[in-house]
Amino acid sequence: MLATITYTGPDATDLGFLLHKHPGRLQSFDLAVGRAHVFYPEQTDETCTAALMLEVDAIDLVRSKRFSGGDSSELGHYVNDRPYASSSMLAGALAQVFRTAMTGRCDACPELAASPLPLTITLAAVPSRGEPGLASRLFEPLGWTVVDAAVPLDPEFPEWGDSRYSDLTLTGTLRLADALHQLYVMLPVLDDSKHYWVGDDEIGKLLRAGEGWLPAHPERELITRRYLAHQRGLVRDATAQLEVLDGSPVREGLDDAEIATPLRVHRAEAVLTALRDVGAHRVADVGCGPGALLTHLLADSAFTDIIGTDVSHRALDVAERRLHIRDLSDRQRDRIRLLQSSVTYQDDRLAHLDAIVLMEVVEHIELERLDALESSIFGSAAPGAVIVTTPNSDYNALYPSLPAGRFRHPDHRFEWSRVDFAAWADRVAASHGYSVEYRPVGDADETHGSPTQLALFRKA
Repeated sequence: MLATITYTGPDATDLGFLLHKHPGRLQSFDLAVGRAHVFYPEQTDETCTAALMLEVDAIDLVRSKRFSGGDSSELGHYVNDRPYASSSMLAGALAQVFRTAMTGRCDACPELAASPLPLTITLAAVPSRGEPGLASRLFEPLGWTVVDAAVPLDPEFPEWGDSRYSDLTLTGTLRLADALHQLYVMLPVLDDSKHYWVGDDEIGKLLRAGEGWLPAHPERELITRRYLAHQRGLVRDATAQLEVLDGSPVREGLDDAEIATPLRVHRAEAVLTALRDVGAHRVADVGCGPGALLTHLLADSAFTDIIGTDVSHRALDVAERRLHIRDLSDRQRDRIRLLQSSVTYQDDRLAHLDAIVLMEVVEHIELERLDALESSIFGSAAPGAVIVTTPNSDYNALYPSLPAGRFRHPDHRFEWSRVDFAAWADRVAASHGYSVEYRPVGDADETHGSPTQLALFRKA
């Protein structure tokens, strides 16, 4: 897979500053799907081109639990277009390799990063499923001029016609960060497929990447539907949020299946209920990510001391913006602290709180590191209560698009059944002087239980 970004203008090699990749060096990055290389085939004072090449090993994809190829046949797992087509794998590589560029931050050239630039972007072998002229419909409303050159099935036999792949050239004047966000969304939309399981967190990714352009896009519904892998509940929730951002009235007359409460809402409500049941006032959300639960905690005056921790500094930055901490009153700001910390290491700042929440955290930890988590949370911090939520793998059988044996998210290290979760929680409670209560989260199935399981530990 190959994508190039060309900037034409004075001091064109400043593109290297914007991308945070030196034009004079070949740089390589190991990713979950393969190995990415960044190099500059052209660099002059007037024109600079950066290239991102992604090498994917088809055998590694088959062996990886993160790969969700659409061909169910044995041969189809090995013989497919995934190593070559510019699809969601390339979008993921762009997001990881050019992560800082996508934030729009550049200390060396802040004015250039904030300015629209004359850009030309080329994408090789872009798949387009079932929608003639789709690339133009997606990119032209955003200000791009689109050249969509179909790739023939075989140049030696023109009578065979064209394949479903195109070499795209996009020319426009946009901020580099905006261009990268648009590519990140549009590549999987063109392919109508993703290489990983699409979960609740994809809505947040779509809204963040689409900020400023997606709500008013004429193909918004198609983009939302394809980006969220046609999952009706996710599409309905994302559409409602986009309509609010666009100032459009939320549509009525949808059936119950389409307006079902998203699982993440059930999860937050279940955690808040558990916190109120134990009378918690001083609470830490450990592994808080971008602050989804923290917004609920901050909105409730019963929680007087709130701590959010995460190992990712970037996630904490997002949480700070999401919570508008700089705009809070002094009294409100004194209630909350954001701390960089790891759940597997002792942190005295978390000692003896009323409650610690681990909401969808444990499944992201390697199994061999769970003893360290147990020691830091239940042993060292020793709060009055611990609330743990995690996916129920028994329920995975009810997700038709989730292949057997696959996890709901590519970063999950494991997913517990109800029996496995109870065995772990019972042992931890007995070892550290806690009682434990189990609660379902989400709409429960008679056979497979609820989609998320919650354990409420109380200090004896």
